[in-house]
Amino acid sequence: MRTAPTLDELADDLEAGRTSAAKLVEQCLARIDDAGGEGARVFMHVMRKEATAAAEGIDKLRAAGAGASRYAGIPISIKDLFDIKGQVTRGGSKVLDDRPAAMADAPAVARLRGAGFIVMGRTNMTEFAFSGIGINPHYGTPKNAWDRASGGRVPGGSSSGAAVSVADGMAHMGLGTDTGGSCRIPAAFNGIVGYKPTASRVPTAGALPLSTTLDSVGPLARSVACCAAADAVLAGQPHRKLVPADLSRLRIAVPQNFVLADMEEKVAQDFERALSALSKAGAKVVKLAMPAFDDIPRINSKAGFSAAEALAWHKDLIAARGPQYDQRVLSRIKRGHEQSAIDYIALFGERARLIAAVYAGMADFDVMALPTTPIVAPKIADLAADDAFAKANMLALRNPSVINMIDGCSISLPMHATGEAPTGLMLAAVGGQDAALFSFAAGIEKLLGGGSP
Repeated sequence: MRTAPTLDELADDLEAGRTSAAKLVEQCLARIDDAGGEGARVFMHVMRKEATAAAEGIDKLRAAGAGASRYAGIPISIKDLFDIKGQVTRGGSKVLDDRPAAMADAPAVARLRGAGFIVMGRTNMTEFAFSGIGINPHYGTPKNAWDRASGGRVPGGSSSGAAVSVADGMAHMGLGTDTGGSCRIPAAFNGIVGYKPTASRVPTAGALPLSTTLDSVGPLARSVACCAAADAVLAGQPHRKLVPADLSRLRIAVPQNFVLADMEEKVAQDFERALSALSKAGAKVVKLAMPAFDDIPRINSKAGFSAAEALAWHKDLIAARGPQYDQRVLSRIKRGHEQSAIDYIALFGERARLIAAVYAGMADFDVMALPTTPIVAPKIADLAADDAFAKANMLALRNPSVINMIDGCSISLPMHATGEAPTGLMLAAVGGQDAALFSFAAGIEKLLGGGSP
């Protein structure tokens, strides 16, 4: 069971005077500074003075009854992909060290700050967001919150530091991006909740791009309600109380092809237990084929949108500083050379047909359910060889990337028992159904209990 506070619990405590912004920042800094913890690998830059000053100001506003917003004073973290005014955005890399400092906050960061959230600093990530594993050879790899013995396990990527910052109490929400699972994979591996909105819902301006077609901006947090609250701020919408759906009226599609291949036994057991609990709660759980999924490997056989669009952004940097890149990331970017202009243009037509086919298959259902990843977080040491890394990376990204390809919205929530290896249940809906998906997920989270590492 989750024991760390949610955003709403923290907001209630702040309003009632049971805590203060200064105290929350102090607690987060203590976790970051813990010599036995992961703070040095989680944060690329800690905004210690800025966070402390912001907390003092918010506490004075609240004490004066000056109308501090509901979440004002709650510490959060920002993935190193986003611009923060006055800072250099490096994207987890070394090749942008001499880039000019940002002149303004990215819109997503500005909206969070406008709501009163306090930024603790910039979190580590896979270089340029191009992996679902979370290993970073430049700044170190944050160890998974579940298992840190014998070198530890991978945190998941690309929003690796964001997930561990939340799981370890260094922040109460992490801002991430999701191009093929980069919010949901680290959430699943660390036993928290990660959300990928409908891509157009949150502006991606001011964030280094991976794929301009597939990039999404989303939160990693401790509960579905936390993600819903953060998403509302990011989307520029008013906060509304989240009402869990009546599970007895829920129609759930469970695809049987493509997304269930190569499942580890632990994931398979947790997934079946979750589906059984949903059925017993009255939900209509239907196992069915989704033939369109089987066509995805062919559609992406020349590395898909991400490689081509990343190469277009990186080509000059690669020419100048290619040896400074994480070579595993560089090799994936260079796959963009496999595509011709005709191939790239054809991808859009293939994607449109895929979306139409999957949405038609979803017409009689409210939500799709599948494992977030078919594997538990691998040990870092087991991925030293490139072939082992490539296999694990492919498996981690496979299921979540389906939802980016169909322009849907999706959430990963814990489906494991407390104390066991974290596994994620991924729920997905068609694009634009974000509010409904949050309601469905809240009802399912309540049923499953929200495991923690």
